[in-house]
Amino acid sequence: MKVDVATPGDKSKIPLPTLSQINADRITLLANQYWSPQTKESHLPYDAAIVESIYQAEILGSNFSVRRIMMLEFSQYLENYLWPHYETGKASHSHMMSIIIMINEKFRERVPAWQALLKKPEHFPGFFEQVLHASVAEDHLSNNMREQTNLLLFLNHCFGSMEVQLCRDQVKRLVSLSMWISLQEGRRNQEFKSVPKWRKYWRAIQKKDKPELLDKLNWERRYLQKLMIKFMRILESIPEDDDVNPDKVRYCERFLELMIDLEALLPTRRFFNTVMDDCHLVVRCQLSNLARRQEGQLFSQNKTKTSCV
Repeated sequence: MKVDVATPGDKSKIPLPTLSQINADRITLLANQYWSPQTKESHLPYDAAIVESIYQAEILGSNFSVRRIMMLEFSQYLENYLWPHYETGKASHSHMMSIIIMINEKFRERVPAWQALLKKPEHFPGFFEQVLHASVAEDHLSNNMREQTNLLLFLNHCFGSMEVQLCRDQVKRLVSLSMWISLQEGRRNQEFKSVPKWRKYWRAIQKKDKPELLDKLNWERRYLQKLMIKFMRILESIPEDDDVNPDKVRYCERFLELMIDLEALLPTRRFFNTVMDDCHLVVRCQLSNLARRQEGQLFSQNKTKTSCV
């Protein structure tokens, strides 16, 4: 049976369900019980198990079916259930991923994506931190490449929404001068010789850092380097001749699109470019097995764009 997969950025038209199909759908029945504005007076109490069940059955279990995700979006799942009940430090992986999927769907449908999150902006920093950790994790939860690809897509939306303060306040820390902590000291000093004022700013950052927050700050500053290292590990796992997991290929394509966008924007390129160069990312892509495979045509196009930006 063919499964309709929610391919990020897919512009193809998905047939809309009929009214009778919507009314009879499991998602509509759950919405009426838990979050639909039309049945607000009779809602059951919030149940985290419902979020888990919907994620496992309707998103993960459907192989990220566009139709199922569209149904969730139509029911206002993000606005009326996921985000109002998100709690920093308590939300499950499934809860976090459900929010990611719904925001990505809003971008796919080209409707305003951040409004719902503006109603509880105080939880966004904790949510964003959870996303960062999930995107570089090496545990069993990180094995699903479709999840990892959706995390990359969400990050790309965040970096592309710098005009939204909610996003800007989080992503700017990842691409500031302080990210040069991930450089070798010799390379960093070489860059400081080219632009001496940056050394002054670097020392000011170090003096300003609070000791009790230093571990957290340094993890964030090394985040993009960690993400690149994870990408290169996945890229190098693709064989030259044997069968390849298409989800891995899609992940690699999406990753390079993120790199292209980071390089294309002046606020993100200024310091990130040096870290990317220090990781030899472009060279590693050029020498990869995927670049020589038939499945790697789009990857190779993105690789060329990355080296040219």
